[in-house]
Amino acid sequence: MNFIKNLFMDKCPHCNKVLMNSTSSILNPIVIKSCPEGHYEKEYHSALETVIEKHKY
Repeated sequence: MNFIKNLFMDKCPHCNKVLMNSTSSILNPIVIKSCPEGHYEKEYHSALETVIEKHKY
């Protein structure tokens, strides 16, 4: 069961740590996942159905 759980977890491509999920408010449809070390950030815009990835080396 743990193998299936790991398939759906987003990880930082630089350090392979699990991305932390954060949303600013319920009214804001943007979901931001970021690396705890600050290497990588991934934004999901539900209204546009797009994902924006930012690498911060």
